[in-house]
Amino acid sequence: MKNFWEKLEKPFFVLAPLANVTDASFRQHIIRYSRPDVLWTEFVSADGLCHPVGKQALLQDLVFQENERPIVAQLFTAHPEKMREAAKIVAELGFDGIDINMGCPDKNVMKQGAGASCMKDPENAVALIQAAKDGVRDAGKDIPVSVKTRLGFNEDVLEEWLPKLLSAEPAALTLHARTKKDMSKVPARWERVKRAIEIRDELGSKTLIIGNGDVTSMAHARFRVAETGCDGVMFGRAIFGNPWLFDSARQGLTAETGGITVAEKIDAALVHTEMYLEHWQGRKSFELMKKFYRAYINNFPLAKELRAEMMEKKSFEEIKEIVEKFKREHPEVLSEISEAKYLL
Repeated sequence: MKNFWEKLEKPFFVLAPLANVTDASFRQHIIRYSRPDVLWTEFVSADGLCHPVGKQALLQDLVFQENERPIVAQLFTAHPEKMREAAKIVAELGFDGIDINMGCPDKNVMKQGAGASCMKDPENAVALIQAAKDGVRDAGKDIPVSVKTRLGFNEDVLEEWLPKLLSAEPAALTLHARTKKDMSKVPARWERVKRAIEIRDELGSKTLIIGNGDVTSMAHARFRVAETGCDGVMFGRAIFGNPWLFDSARQGLTAETGGITVAEKIDAALVHTEMYLEHWQGRKSFELMKKFYRAYINNFPLAKELRAEMMEKKSFEEIKEIVEKFKREHPEVLSEISEAKYLL
């Protein structure tokens, strides 16, 4: 699969790379219920991947299965030489694409000059894109390089920042319609995604533009496509507690129109837990799963009480026992429709 982006039917809908979320077990869990057009790994440090010890640890974050294709590995670094080396490794692993994180506001990432800090040094950002392309060629591969970024660091500088990135000809560019300073404290500015399309077209660039920010459903995503003209939409927080997100038919509000029942949400939480534990085999803490229970076990009668009990347990067996007890004692709740709400 060379440039898979060119083969996607527009508009397309993709799942964001989310740190400590979109690992191999989570991705398998999602595609069990509904299918995004493209999947991303969690972001991985290119610097760490170039270190003998770091590489062995990070390779477990770059595991994927054939049924996840097309799948993109996301890397971050401030050093073009490290990007080139890491891109070669990723290309040799068989990924369908490489994405460069130029928007993460994490302080530890930014201290390295990576993530959102890339927006402070446009020349180096361009060099990173070229380095990734060089690394792909070093591996004897031909896979696309893309970028995920924001409107700017402290201020919206889209008119200056975007043309610089487009000059490096990434295959696709995901625009989170906020600045780094905004974090998620203000609504995403989708009118700026529309402006990004205009800039792209004015420059005659072939880079695909993917809008990102505050999209809650497939219907909402299609509305954003219609108002901006973007090629695709990336979902982030909306996936929490709602693995059916990419299945429009399951997003109704009643049983007759395909709404999600309480029983289905509870069962999805169990399936997710089981897949997580099976994949990681103790290499990651069971406690990390509990943050997902806030999303699955909410917005239905007695959810707060059930969630509180689940949070206290230390194993899948204990979680399953609590859930089965809840089902036996409250059968009247199970058939109710529970609207998905992202809470993380």
